[in-house]
Amino acid sequence: MKAARVDWRYRLVITSRAMAAIAGGYALAAGFTAALSLVLALWMPRVEAVLTATMLAWLAYAMAAGWAFYARTAWGAWGGTLLPALAMGACAMAPQWMRGAP
Repeated sequence: MKAARVDWRYRLVITSRAMAAIAGGYALAAGFTAALSLVLALWMPRVEAVLTATMLAWLAYAMAAGWAFYARTAWGAWGGTLLPALAMGACAMAPQWMRGAP
């Protein structure tokens, strides 16, 4: 039986998806933690809010990593991880931006 040869484009796509899972998932988890901790701090002490948001961010990271390999294309993997990360980061930075507004 002849072994199947893996094309370099296939390896590039898998590498891109892995990077989307690692870097995009990390960015999403960081933005999720920041945004959720600000929301939870309204109802509980700040330390507990940050710890709760950090623990829930592991779920967001796992879902982002799963999405990176579930998406149809590598561009979809990057978009599916980075666009929500940007949205979460903007939500987390909104209080700072509003404070600086005249």
